[in-house]
Amino acid sequence: MELDPRQTLIVAILVLYLGRYLNGRVHLLRNYNIPEPVTGGLLASLLFGLLYALADTEVTFDMANRDMLLIVFFTTIGLSSRIDVLKQGGKSLLILLVLAGGYLMMQNLVGVGIATATGGPPVLGVLTGSVSLSGGHGTAIAWAPTFASEYGIPYAMEIGLACATFGLIFGGIIGGPIARFLVWHYKLAPETDVDLTVGFRYKEHEIIDVDGILKVLLVIAIAIGVGIHLNDWLGQLGLKLPEFVTCLFAGIILTNSLPRFLPKYQWPTGTRSLALVSDVSLGLFLAMSLMSLQLWALADLAGSMMMLLVAQVVLITLFSVFVVFRLLGANYDAAVMCSGYSGLALGATPTAIANMTAVTKSLGPAPRAFIVVPLVGAFFIDLCNAMVINLLLSWFG
Repeated sequence: MELDPRQTLIVAILVLYLGRYLNGRVHLLRNYNIPEPVTGGLLASLLFGLLYALADTEVTFDMANRDMLLIVFFTTIGLSSRIDVLKQGGKSLLILLVLAGGYLMMQNLVGVGIATATGGPPVLGVLTGSVSLSGGHGTAIAWAPTFASEYGIPYAMEIGLACATFGLIFGGIIGGPIARFLVWHYKLAPETDVDLTVGFRYKEHEIIDVDGILKVLLVIAIAIGVGIHLNDWLGQLGLKLPEFVTCLFAGIILTNSLPRFLPKYQWPTGTRSLALVSDVSLGLFLAMSLMSLQLWALADLAGSMMMLLVAQVVLITLFSVFVVFRLLGANYDAAVMCSGYSGLALGATPTAIANMTAVTKSLGPAPRAFIVVPLVGAFFIDLCNAMVINLLLSWFG
């Protein structure tokens, strides 16, 4: 059963509704800040897997809209980024970047240790380490042929994608509980009472008007255009970046420059209209990503992946709580960034943002976190990961 883009969007909206409904009724999900798209998306993927098992019917989705949703979301993050917040986050950005680079090495060494202990080649630990977890599906797809052809690992593509998928799931589950523990244990509270970067706090009234939405859509469209042209220009210079990264930068540039030249124009930064668009685009992107997981294709690899994933979940939890949290200042913003970083280290940048969104909806805003974590995850981490992977392959290959 193949669903076209329109039908895929309909299902994604229903999945997001399902996640919101369950999080509203099941207090455990809300109390531990499990993202709504993760709740609905995982349940939907299980239902589609059950349909495949019982009726031999595979549901496939056309993801033509998903990439644009990701671009829209990161553009809104850029448009929400004031220069004063960027300055405040500069130290945190540098610290988290160093920590993330060091953790890539730890993540791989744990993978190498488990691979060796189970009788596998050491390079298998690199494939199931930062290649698939911190790198995600894109990095796993890019590196799998190298592991298969040069290092003799059969089914490298399947192993990498399975590990990335399970990492995405666990990354969306553990971030909220980590932040909840830190906030509860250290009795933390937000430093400021500003509007949320993404979405609204639970039970908060959403006052949105047509004029606000139109301004947001206009500014987003302009920022995306600037970001695409910036991406083309950087590509001509030999620097290849994902389009959502340059759109993020375009949003930052515009929101910190144009309001000074157009002081009478009500720029949408900090408005609920912009937060609403951020929330909707992120929610639909994750709902599409998770509901389309073909869990039955991963069943054969689930057992062999479990030991690795348990070790990686324990490692990132301890690293976030005892290292990242303390070095980032041991405050509320640091707790929120830990929830995001744990999702980033096991899954992907959107998972990290979803974790932080769930936490801030429940406990309060953390504007610096929504600048620091996306910049580390969307740009710097991939560069560090490539260097770490090449270094470890030269050691163990």
